[in-house]
Amino acid sequence: MVSDSSAPDERHLIELRREFHRYPEPAWREFRTTARIVEELERIGVDEIHVGPDAIEPTARLGVPDEDERSQWFDRAQSRTDRSDVLEALEGGNTGAVAVVNRGEGPTVGLRVDIDALPIEESTDGSHPPAREGFRSEIDGTMHACGHDAHITFGLGTLETVLESDFSGTFKVFFQPAEEVLGGGKPMAAGPHVEDVDALLGVHIGLGHPTGEVVAGVDEALAFSKLHVEFEGESAHAGLAPNQGRNAVQALVAAAGNMYAIPRHGEGNTRVNLGNLRSDNASNVVADRASADAEVRGETTAQMEYMRESAVRVLNSAAEMHDCTVETSLVGQAPREDGDEDVVDLVAAIADGSEAVSSTVRRGSLGASEDFTHLLQAVKAGGGTGAFVGIGTDHPTGHHTSTFDVDEESLSIGVDVLSRAVLELLE
Repeated sequence: MVSDSSAPDERHLIELRREFHRYPEPAWREFRTTARIVEELERIGVDEIHVGPDAIEPTARLGVPDEDERSQWFDRAQSRTDRSDVLEALEGGNTGAVAVVNRGEGPTVGLRVDIDALPIEESTDGSHPPAREGFRSEIDGTMHACGHDAHITFGLGTLETVLESDFSGTFKVFFQPAEEVLGGGKPMAAGPHVEDVDALLGVHIGLGHPTGEVVAGVDEALAFSKLHVEFEGESAHAGLAPNQGRNAVQALVAAAGNMYAIPRHGEGNTRVNLGNLRSDNASNVVADRASADAEVRGETTAQMEYMRESAVRVLNSAAEMHDCTVETSLVGQAPREDGDEDVVDLVAAIADGSEAVSSTVRRGSLGASEDFTHLLQAVKAGGGTGAFVGIGTDHPTGHHTSTFDVDEESLSIGVDVLSRAVLELLE
């Protein structure tokens, strides 16, 4: 077990979280974030640090922005860090890191934390603590509005605590990029560092649970697929010769209506939604191009796949109906995978025994989607076990809002519970 004296200073945890909050970076653009994580890993003194293609499988990435977009964020990161050695390894958007501590014979335990931010403009209202206390996002239009700044802090704090404790075995921390687009879990699971993991923990802060409450197993993540859709037709003058055009907007609108009309699966919850519908053409031009992003979810992976197959059929039919073509690309995906009973029991027992924890929920429902399930599924396929842990926090508004914030007392609670769980799993 870990003693209280070995835990990182609470003030340091708060400072780390606030620093990462000030410099948020979205999926596959976490250049400065990864470099700063590496600096902390070097300070802590881990045995191995893997970044770039050494941490993930680049060919498995989903939702990667175009080169111009990546370059803008890369250039910004260069102006905010002198770690050109790290940035060089991350070029092309191969962000994220894996830290490894080896202590001889024993099991291999992993902890996954996500590191990316959201495309949200953070509130400047004086009642919003980051704005009031001077650590509001310094990057316009980007914000840690889901607590991933706290998750990074959990990873670093837990690693430091475990490193200062006596154990035998190997401990790995996966600092995963691109969770918000569900594009980073798959390449990290396909990387070289997951296959030998015997037990894996994931963590999320908040999720509607108050400060002091711990959820030993957050389950029922909806399986998820996100599609980018491009319709192509032929332009024509909308007044003089509309018959000569092939209207991509008509195809998109027809597809949208019929996608919402897909029969829901009778054996579980299913979802479909479209967003970012776009066609850049004047009202007097028959549109030759139209695009959208679509997502489907299911209570099980099979039910999600039913929705995805139905959506693709609708898209193809709408294109044919209006004499257009359609290209559909997968840009995000996550399966359904729940935690194991023995790991949930272990975390629940640790939470019950912690003075900092006021209440324990053995199992809770996520209700959304999470690509931690890729890593958990890979560990289970190799005979391992795992669970997704919830660390409660009081916050004024919900996740993915401009005034989202966390109660910083939750940082030390999360580090305490996670480090004790890791050490128990190592034993």
